[in-house]
Amino acid sequence: MNSILLRANGIKKSYTREGSPLEILKGVSLDIHGGDAISIMGSSGAGKSTLMHILGTLDKSDEGELEVEGVNINELNDQQLSEFRSQKMGFVFQFHHLLNEFTVLENVLMPFWILKEETQGTLTEKQARDLLQRVGLGDRLHHYPTQLSGGECQRVALARALVKRPKLLFADEPTGNLDSHNGQIIQQLLFDLQKESGAALVVVTHDENLARRFPKRLKLQDGHWVR
Repeated sequence: MNSILLRANGIKKSYTREGSPLEILKGVSLDIHGGDAISIMGSSGAGKSTLMHILGTLDKSDEGELEVEGVNINELNDQQLSEFRSQKMGFVFQFHHLLNEFTVLENVLMPFWILKEETQGTLTEKQARDLLQRVGLGDRLHHYPTQLSGGECQRVALARALVKRPKLLFADEPTGNLDSHNGQIIQQLLFDLQKESGAALVVVTHDENLARRFPKRLKLQDGHWVR
């Protein structure tokens, strides 16, 4: 078995609603190994997205420990955490979150630009071009998101998530905003690119057909894992 990439232990998270605390996660633990492909299911409000945001270091737990490649996430300051996340993780959400004023190629290069990393004339831009070719958009590099369909925009978002070759790829309802045809395309690209890159893939979904494609399937209910 591959080594542990991420270890979450006893993750708890609450929010305040109408002045009262609402427990979302009640001590969730999870190990993610290199190359894992994991689906997380659960009803609306079960805490799936909250857990993914915590695992992806986009949010912090109230209690519990989170380690990624042996690094204690709680010990990093905001700048260190941002850089660590950028190097180790990629994200795909239900809505693609592309920037309309930038071209397709520029959107994919954005993770490098955010950290002021050089891209022009480097292997970095070649990586972006190759990924866009791989997702079937090699002829759309200089188009803008408003000139693309929803399915094409989601393919751009997938290329953007993978351009820095992350160890962990998180996807939150990645096909939830697409028709069945485009949803199938994104599903297959997720699996194909995950295998090619060797990244661990964690997908939050309510789609049972998608969840069944994963070798490891988990379900959240009332803040706990259930069988």
